[in-house]
Amino acid sequence: MTQTARPPRTDGHGLAARVSLGRLFVPPTTEFVLIVSTALVLTVFGWVMVLSATSAKPDPWDGAIKQGIFALIGIPLMLLISRLPVKFLGRIAWPALIGATALQLLVFVPGLRVSSYGNTNWINIAGFQLQPSEFLKLALALWIAFVLLRKRARLGIWHHVFIPVVPVSALVIGTVIGGGDLGTAMVLVLVVLGCLFFSGVKLRLFILPLIGGLVAVLFYALSSRNRMDRILSAFNPDDCDKTGPCYQAVHGIWGMANGGVFGVGLGNSQEKYGWLPAAENDYIFAIVGEELGLIGCVLVLALFAVFAIGVFRIVRRSDDPFIRIAAGGIGVWILGQALINIGVVLRVFPVMGVPLPFMSQGGTALISVLAACGVLLAFARTMPPSDAPVAPGATPRGAASAAAGRVAR
Repeated sequence: MTQTARPPRTDGHGLAARVSLGRLFVPPTTEFVLIVSTALVLTVFGWVMVLSATSAKPDPWDGAIKQGIFALIGIPLMLLISRLPVKFLGRIAWPALIGATALQLLVFVPGLRVSSYGNTNWINIAGFQLQPSEFLKLALALWIAFVLLRKRARLGIWHHVFIPVVPVSALVIGTVIGGGDLGTAMVLVLVVLGCLFFSGVKLRLFILPLIGGLVAVLFYALSSRNRMDRILSAFNPDDCDKTGPCYQAVHGIWGMANGGVFGVGLGNSQEKYGWLPAAENDYIFAIVGEELGLIGCVLVLALFAVFAIGVFRIVRRSDDPFIRIAAGGIGVWILGQALINIGVVLRVFPVMGVPLPFMSQGGTALISVLAACGVLLAFARTMPPSDAPVAPGATPRGAASAAAGRVAR
């Protein structure tokens, strides 16, 4: 018996199956592409420069292998976090902040703490050296965003803005200052100010914590002769002792000058041969300038600029206050830290010991910044396509954001 061909289905189930299948292949948003691409390129670029900067050491592969291992941990972690629901990220804000603060308190435990260049913000556990303060940056951004989300209808009242954000943030930053790390403390202050700014609080309420933060940083700087020497050297570089406080700063700028426009070639840096002690860490940008010249420096700045576009597109297009505040705080952290690091290398700022995100050697710093990128990618997944039509009667996201800001004020 001849089997007849089955006629095409016309009951609508075939269309539903095709729609369900199509949801599995939703194209990534522009924000997602901008952030993930720049994060990956900067991480790989940073690994290459770490390999080059450590090639003059007795064990040239040790630093690069460690950095590569942390990158292989951080990149899958970033992609895993990018799949988490936004509501889940809000729910873990309190536990994340408490856990990160508890980990930071271990720097005060004898036998675990590790000191370097006057700072005691590292711990050694089972042979692994960690910097817990790096995890505080992401945890603090998520926590402030969660708290201000709950208070979004009362952000025009000063005590609802300050409590508990300012006291808890001051306590968290105090644990870092207790270890002597002024650079990381300043980055944490930037995170707090960035979250407050993007929450839409009144300008006068934003200025008060800004002034308080500046006063606290100034007081802390004045309390140490070593910090004051580094700060004053930035304002009077000609009279600074090039064999003392300004040794590394001078060799960093010499390396940049030696690179010129096109650089001396990848791997051909002279400063990394003992002249620049932190070549693979805080002064990795100086090695980029020496080996790849002005072109390499502009490339790094362009990558961070593209990253900034992706972050602030999320802030501008999202109508979720939690996403706007957290993304704004993370963006201010990563971009502000990059500007501080580059400014230190160019001798615009005093030496602070702040690493260049994605690029400086340091496993904890790399994993924390890639985890933060994972959070940004989770936010980016909630963005509609740029050309998505607005349903009749719906409020566009930009208008919703503006309306939320007016309500907050």
